[in-house]
Amino acid sequence: VQLQASGGGLVQAGGSLRLSCAASGRAFSSYRMGWFRRTPGKEREFVATITWSGGSTDYADSVKGRFTISRDNAKNTLYLQTNSLKPKDTAVYYCAATLRLRDPRTVGAYDYWGQGTLVTVSS
Repeated sequence: VQLQASGGGLVQAGGSLRLSCAASGRAFSSYRMGWFRRTPGKEREFVATITWSGGSTDYADSVKGRFTISRDNAKNTLYLQTNSLKPKDTAVYYCAATLRLRDPRTVGAYDYWGQGTLVTVSS
């Protein structure tokens, strides 16, 4: 599966952005999907994950209650709605896909990655 993330940009603190991840190739609906982010000098960190059906989601504590992960399998698209953004949310956001049954909060669980989209939150 090939992944293409989009929707990043510059937003003021308290604002919102909707990130998208378009998938092509093998059946998107078979994959567990995740969002990760990376800031300069830091490792890629888990943000959110969603099961193949969309029936179960999980979030990092730092974004819980502010971010919402969702998917539309008919459109082969993954979303991350980001609300109440803070300057510390500034990062490159990556979408990822996996068929493996590993801890979905870890980078190593995912086999396919998008190229990333930059979110910048100004104070």
